[in-house]
Amino acid sequence: MAGIDGKMTILAMDTATMTSSVAVATEERVLAELTAETCFTHSETLVPHMDEVLRLADVKREELSAVAVSLGPGSFTGLRIGLAAAKAIAYALSIPLVGVPTLEVLAAAFPSPGPLIAPLIDAQKGNGYFALYRFTENALVCEKDVVVASPQEIAAGIAGENGPVILAGDFARKLAVKGIALPKNATLAPITHIMPRAALVAARAVIRLKNGEGKSPMELEPIYVRRSEAEVLWEKRHRETEETP
Repeated sequence: MAGIDGKMTILAMDTATMTSSVAVATEERVLAELTAETCFTHSETLVPHMDEVLRLADVKREELSAVAVSLGPGSFTGLRIGLAAAKAIAYALSIPLVGVPTLEVLAAAFPSPGPLIAPLIDAQKGNGYFALYRFTENALVCEKDVVVASPQEIAAGIAGENGPVILAGDFARKLAVKGIALPKNATLAPITHIMPRAALVAARAVIRLKNGEGKSPMELEPIYVRRSEAEVLWEKRHRETEETP
């Protein structure tokens, strides 16, 4: 497997939200990372950001060991762009491709045994993707699988937990901006940790690669959880057409 000085070298990216984050990392350190939340789309920024972090890290594409990408849930368009780019690079270089759930990436920013971590990603229509994670002495554990929930359902789910809960993700920030009341045991993550980072995608990918979980580019699919609005509208119109005499 290619790498720098015999070390696993990963190009990682996260395009699941409005934040574009790309990193080059080894098992031991982050060589370069570029994280930006701008008015530009992922289709405009992702490739330039990849070129820039490779330049800053002084890593050639053929020196990469693997590509890692955040799988969602999140923005349907952002996920497709990120996964398409990751697949193209992994296929061209014949290296493994690793997918990491976006909510796991958010939770990985708080590696301290004790508090629950509630990553929240905007699911549109006033709802959020919601899960619960906790670090144990040995691993990051998902204690509640991802669901689509309203702010009220999220608040109730957090209030029902014993002990402190850290909230992260764009939907957590949206709840705070809108002034929606959260349980007393909930704490909003600082701005430095509230959004996904590609360096954390790389760190979680290293664990998967060591467990032999790298995939070929043709095998990996995004985690959507719910169907896109376009799919819902198409099904509705198709059904109405069939029912029309």
